[in-house]
Amino acid sequence: MGRKVALLRAVNVGGRKLAMADLRALCAGLGWMDVATYIQSGNVVFTMEAGSDELESALETVIRRQLHLDVPVIVRTAAQWTRLAASNPFAKAVRDEPNRLQMLVSKRPPNSDAVETLMARAQAGERVEAAGGALWLHYPQGVGTSKLTPSLIDKACGSPATGRNYRTVLKLREMLEQ
Repeated sequence: MGRKVALLRAVNVGGRKLAMADLRALCAGLGWMDVATYIQSGNVVFTMEAGSDELESALETVIRRQLHLDVPVIVRTAAQWTRLAASNPFAKAVRDEPNRLQMLVSKRPPNSDAVETLMARAQAGERVEAAGGALWLHYPQGVGTSKLTPSLIDKACGSPATGRNYRTVLKLREMLEQ
């Protein structure tokens, strides 16, 4: 059976509450095994044999039906996550300020012009690079000051996307390896 990670977008922000204990229970109810969550932002590591699209749809549906929340879910295999984590193009940012570096994963591969679109709106030294099938964003002033909004990112990518800071990326990789 394969280990996977599910990333939920925009939970526990803006009044969209989802307790991680409830999320683990929902996943277990879907037959997912070895379910573990990491922090309160919707990161689930689990074991299940099924395709990513099927798993995404199943979790989105159960969250909508039982919790009345419309939450995009993105699933990647352990191998995919390992490759994504290794693709980071910002070595200096990882060393100096990993908390200001995010990896954005979208449901479908980002549009070919996503980097150009986002860089046109970037400010205060923000940088965007595509690598490994993800977009990597460096926010020197912090993500909270950025004009690169979730809706702009989704539009640039062409599908829903969600970001995780570099430390979370590494922690999820570690959890997938257990």
